[in-house]
Amino acid sequence: MDETTRKSEGEKSEDKFTETTLRRIELSDVDDFMEWAADEKVSQFCTWDTYTCKDQALDFIKNIAIPHPWLRVICINNKAIGSVSVTPNSGCFDTCRAELGYVLAYKYWGKGIVTKAVKIVVSNIFQEWSNLERLEALVDIDNKGSQRVLEKAGFLKEGVLRKFKNIKGRSRDEVIFSFLSTDALQE
Repeated sequence: MDETTRKSEGEKSEDKFTETTLRRIELSDVDDFMEWAADEKVSQFCTWDTYTCKDQALDFIKNIAIPHPWLRVICINNKAIGSVSVTPNSGCFDTCRAELGYVLAYKYWGKGIVTKAVKIVVSNIFQEWSNLERLEALVDIDNKGSQRVLEKAGFLKEGVLRKFKNIKGRSRDEVIFSFLSTDALQE
């Protein structure tokens, strides 16, 4: 995928969110980042704690997000409103899999923006990473909105991993979804 922006191709909708783009995160995105990272409604299903100060956010952007192998901010009119990442599995025998993650500012939930972003990722990531065969996503069992995003983007629900992840001090069940390099892209 182009390192700057790429719009969802083939979108027919005329709403104000048709210009959903992805680009690399920059330090100048810190105020936009705080809009979602400091919101407990957003972080409730995330492994990270809600951000409380701008310095903490700058540290994350500088030391984690910018060097990440594939992390992009989701933008509307170049304003960062969330992020999407693809993290390769580690280990020499596990390079065919990667994990998809995403987060979006609360006021943009339910508008199809993350679905568009995920479709952009899926339409490009298998060409960018030629060894990738399987893109996985793990979703908290109570996060129904995120499960719908993946279903609309063409991911297959494979099952429930019981007591799989510790979120905010509690063991949580996770639903696992996958998209294979041979799967048909969703329109």
